Amino acid sequence: MSIPLDSLKETAHIIRGLSADAVQKANSGHPGLPLGCAELGAALYGYLLSHDSQASDWPNRDRFILSAGHGSMFLYSCLHLSGYKVSLDDLKNFRQWESKTPGHPEYGDTDGVEVTTGPLGQGMANAVGMALASKIKEGQYNSSEHTIVDHQVVALAGDGCMMEGISYEACSLAGHLKLNNLTVIYDSNDISLDAPTSVSFTEDVTKRYEAFGWAVETIDGHDIEQIVNAYQTSRERRDKPSLIIAKTTIGKGSPNKQGSEKSHGAPLGDDEVTLMKNEIGLPEEAFYVSDSVKKFMSAQQHIGSEKRREWEGTFAAWRRANPDKAQLWDDAHSGQLPESIEADLPEFEVGKAIASRVSSSQVLQTLGKSIPWLIGGSADLSCSNNTNLNFSKHIQAGSFSERNIYYGVREHAMGAICNGMSLYGGILPFCATFLVFADYLRPSIRLAALMKQKVLFVFTHDSFNVGEDGPTHQPVETVASLRIIPGLNTYRPADANEVKYSYLDALRANGPSAFAFSRQGLTTLSETAAKAKEGVPRGAYVLKEGSSSELNLILLASGSEVELALKAAEALEAKGKSTRVVSVPSFEKFDVQDEAYRSSVLASTSAKRWAIEAQVSFGWHKYIGSEGGCISMERFGASAPGGVLQEKFGYTVDKVVEKIMGRGVQAS
Repeated sequence: MSIPLDSLKETAHIIRGLSADAVQKANSGHPGLPLGCAELGAALYGYLLSHDSQASDWPNRDRFILSAGHGSMFLYSCLHLSGYKVSLDDLKNFRQWESKTPGHPEYGDTDGVEVTTGPLGQGMANAVGMALASKIKEGQYNSSEHTIVDHQVVALAGDGCMMEGISYEACSLAGHLKLNNLTVIYDSNDISLDAPTSVSFTEDVTKRYEAFGWAVETIDGHDIEQIVNAYQTSRERRDKPSLIIAKTTIGKGSPNKQGSEKSHGAPLGDDEVTLMKNEIGLPEEAFYVSDSVKKFMSAQQHIGSEKRREWEGTFAAWRRANPDKAQLWDDAHSGQLPESIEADLPEFEVGKAIASRVSSSQVLQTLGKSIPWLIGGSADLSCSNNTNLNFSKHIQAGSFSERNIYYGVREHAMGAICNGMSLYGGILPFCATFLVFADYLRPSIRLAALMKQKVLFVFTHDSFNVGEDGPTHQPVETVASLRIIPGLNTYRPADANEVKYSYLDALRANGPSAFAFSRQGLTTLSETAAKAKEGVPRGAYVLKEGSSSELNLILLASGSEVELALKAAEALEAKGKSTRVVSVPSFEKFDVQDEAYRSSVLASTSAKRWAIEAQVSFGWHKYIGSEGGCISMERFGASAPGGVLQEKFGYTVDKVVEKIMGRGVQAS
C-alpha cells in the first residue's frame, strides 16, 4: 500500500494545533516536542503501528512509549485522533484536576497510555523490559503452527533521555540481548530546557549506539517518507535493536519560537498560536480537527481492528491446539496462583540458624517451579543475593525460554526493565541487589508503586551485620527510605518462617514489594512457626506475651533484632518486668489494620514501648510514642566482624537490657 502522504501531513498539522491549543488553555505544558514530532506521531499512529483503539489491551499490539513524557500532548493528540477514549473535552481539560490528560502520561488514567513516564530515560528502560518480555513470551507460547506473539516495541526519546544514565544501562543490555523487536526514535532537536545541547551534550550518539550493538539510521524527522522507510526497515531487522535519529526542529511551525528553548516548556502565547496556525494552514478555531483527518484516522482504526480480529482467529486456533499452554497463558495474565502454592513452600527446622537471603532462595526455588511466569535476576550479585533459579539457565540472545536474567551491574535499568516486563503482562518479575544499593533503583521502585505493578524487589545484606565490608555496604537508613514510598510494601522478616509468609503475602498484593534480607544466620524461631502465617500479613503481631496481664514493657523489633528482643525479654522478666515482644515485619501492612487490632498489639497501657532495629529510628515513633525508646543506628557503620559490631553498637542482650533499665524502668 502506498504511503498516504497528504493525509499524514494534514494529520501532523492537526496534532500541532491540538497540542498548542491544549497547552495554551491550560497555561501550562510543553509544546516544543508535540510540534517538533508531529510528523512522527502522524506516521506512527496513522500508518505504522499495529494497534486497535477499540481494544487497547490487545496482547499482540505494538507498544508505544513516550519516554520524553513532558511532551504528553503529543501522545494525547495521537490517541484522540486514533479513536482511543480520549475526547476533545479531555484535551481541553489538559493538566486539570482528575482529567484523563495529566501533565505527564499516567498508566491507568488514560486509555492507550502504556506506562507512566516523565522521569527522563525511564521510558526507554521500560521499553527494553517490554521488548524482553515479548521475547520471553515468544519462547513460551509460539508454536511451529501458530505465532501469537509478534510485534514491535517503540519508544520516543528526547535529548534528556539520551543523557540520563539509565538509558546507557538499559540500551547496553538491549544490544547485548539483540532485541530486534525494539525501536527507539530519538527526537534529536539539539535543544534542552536551559539551552542548546551544545553546551553540555556533544558526544557522537551514533557511535555510542553502534558500540552497544544497535543499528542506527539518521533521518529528517519531518519527512514522512523517511520516517516510514526507516521504521519499516527497523521492523524487518532480525539481528539487533534499532535507533532512528530523527533530526527535528523543536516547536516547528511556531514562527518566532521554533528552534529555541523558549518553546520547550511554556505556552506559546495566544498570538503565537494564531501565527502558527496561519503558518501551517489551519483555521484559527481552537481544537480544530478537519473532517478529512477524522475520516482518514477512522479508516486507520478499522484497519487496526481488522488486524486484531485476524489475530484473534489465530489465537483461537492456537488455544485449541495447545490447551496446556493456553491454561498457562490464562493463569499468567490473570495472576492466578496455584492452589497448592502455600502447601508447596518449604518447611524450616526450628532452632536452626539460616540467613534470610538463604531461606529466601529456598522459597524462590519453590515459587519458581510453581509459577512459570516468575522471571528474575540480579545486578551481578545472584551468587550473593542467592536469587538464581537453579532449575533454569540464563536468558541470552537467541535463547529467551530460560528464567534467569543476567542484568550486569545495572541496578537503575534493572528496576525499570522489571517495571516494563510487569506492564507488558503475563510476567511476574523480581530483581535483586544489596540493600544499600536500593537507592540506585529508587526511581523505578517509586514508579512501580505509582503504577501499582507487582514487582518483587529483593534486597540482601540488610544492616551493619554485613560486617567487614564497612559502612559503604552497611545500610542504616535504607529500610526507612523504602517504608515512606506510598504503595510499596516493605518486609524485613525475622527468620525463615517470616520470609516464607512475606513472599506469599507479596504475591497476593496489588502492587510492588521490597524485601530486606540478612547476610548473617537468623535462628528459626518456634514463635514464628506458630504465628507467622497469620501474623505476617497483618504487618505486626505478638510473638511473646508478658508474664502477667500488667505489662511493664513492650519490645517491638524487625528482622534480626526480633530474636534479640525475645532474649532481652527473658532477661527483663527475670528482673520482674512483664514484657511483651512484637514482631513488626511490615509497617505498611500493620498501618492498614483496623484500630482494634492495632490497639491489641500495642496495648493501651502504661507499659513503656521500645523499638529495636539495626536501622535509623525514623518511623518507629508512631508506634512507641513520645515516651518510648529506640535502640537504633543513628550513625553509619564500620568495618569489623559482625559480632564485634553488635557489641560496639549495643545490640547484645546485656546492653539492650542495660539501656532499657536505665530509662525509668527499675528492677523490682
